[in-house]
Amino acid sequence: MMTGELRNQVDRIWDAFWSGGISNPLEVMEQITYLLFLRRLDDLQTLEENKAARLKQPLGRRIFPEDITPKGRPYEDLRWSRFKHMEPRSMFAVIDDHAFPFLRTLGSDGSTYAHHMKDARFTIPTPALLSRVVDLIDHVPMEDRDTKGDLYEYMLGKIASAGQNGQFRTPRHIIQLMVELTAPTPKDVICDPASGTCGFLVAAGEYLRTRHPETLRDAKLREHFHHQMFHGFDFDNTMLRIGSMNMLLHGVENPDITYRDSLAQDHAGEDEKYTLVLANPPFAGSLDYDGCAKDLLSVVKTKKTELLFLALFLRLLKPGGRAAVIVPDGVLFGSSKAHKDLRRMLVEDHKLDAVISLPSGVFKPYAGVSTAILLFTKTNSGGTDFVWFYDVDADGRSLDDKRQPLLSDDKLGAVPQTPLSGEEHTKNNLPDVLQRFTQRNGSERSRPRTAQSFCVPKSDLAAQGYDLSLNRYKEVIHQEVKHRTPQEILATLAQLETEIQQGMKELGGML
Repeated sequence: MMTGELRNQVDRIWDAFWSGGISNPLEVMEQITYLLFLRRLDDLQTLEENKAARLKQPLGRRIFPEDITPKGRPYEDLRWSRFKHMEPRSMFAVIDDHAFPFLRTLGSDGSTYAHHMKDARFTIPTPALLSRVVDLIDHVPMEDRDTKGDLYEYMLGKIASAGQNGQFRTPRHIIQLMVELTAPTPKDVICDPASGTCGFLVAAGEYLRTRHPETLRDAKLREHFHHQMFHGFDFDNTMLRIGSMNMLLHGVENPDITYRDSLAQDHAGEDEKYTLVLANPPFAGSLDYDGCAKDLLSVVKTKKTELLFLALFLRLLKPGGRAAVIVPDGVLFGSSKAHKDLRRMLVEDHKLDAVISLPSGVFKPYAGVSTAILLFTKTNSGGTDFVWFYDVDADGRSLDDKRQPLLSDDKLGAVPQTPLSGEEHTKNNLPDVLQRFTQRNGSERSRPRTAQSFCVPKSDLAAQGYDLSLNRYKEVIHQEVKHRTPQEILATLAQLETEIQQGMKELGGML
């Protein structure tokens, strides 16, 4: 559990980085990630040593060699348990001259984390700052998955609050909603083709730990969870390192977090490989045809990245696989042939389950764009009878740049700890989204289109050119206004004129 004291320590370290000349929050996260990895390596070797001592057998796996580094220092000095006790200048020299060159040699051991360390750079400027950061990390109970995961999430939140780099981070409660809507299972194979800090994959893992505890009790399911379930793509090496560490600290041993330009590289070997896609990809505008994967252009001929990503999701999913993805509103009503073709494909060739309209302030302070969550199932044979629409007015936080919580912590998120009253629902619609989604094939079918949620039959969608914008189908209640008669209005005006004249006389008498 993240205590106020631990948060304060993190805040002080962050301030120290900034005052020390490292102003890029991604670089701060990257340096902290390297140090967390060094601590993990020491923990792994300590575990092996304890196991060997207990079984009275030779060491099964040695991470730190018994000899000396190329610059003449014993590898044992590179262990966290050793250098954390050194005075700052010695610690700085060990990490700069020996530990980071050692990290860059680890890529051959096959693990996701080691692979992303091959171009590690040490940029912490002073021994004093290094000593403070090491001391902070040393006080985090690494055996407590919740604490170390929450700590990393808290630090990732600082990326979002730092400005333009916040594009990498989808709000945690929106991620939670999307995971709850798709309800991952222990046998799912989950992919985020624009994984960033791996927030969706982390949330899916936490969902499975809570809702399906058998996942980690059954040997076969546990193996699948740690080695085959989670897949993330990104083309930013810094994000790959940060995302990998986020997964590690949330207890996933070896996820597949790999370098891939999802829109530029063809997807041989990735086609129809996944049963669940969760994503909020960056929508940067447009690509040249030459820079786009040919197998995506075969699905939809366009340069628009938001449409190419949708085509990608359909390529990656197995038949029967499902997706919850965030799209800009333009996807829902765009009038180009590519827009219409892709929407028609979702409705007619697959099963479009839901369109959830989000308020435009959800991604503030770094973006005010209007977005929606699309939920669909790949079938290759249709299946859309009705599409369920929900108009989210409030997500539990203010929709301005400050994004202040509107309710207490126990009433926030898609699955609050305390049930909400009717008035509180107006401040956090997310639990209601979940509850009504489960009824989309039942009682939701009879809701009027004046309600916050309602269903639209496929025939209506087709008649509107497969427009998926909620406002196209939502009906507004027109309240009857009782108008006054002309005689009543004239009488009121005469009364006003009399009162004005009387007032003027009184004012003249006073003067």
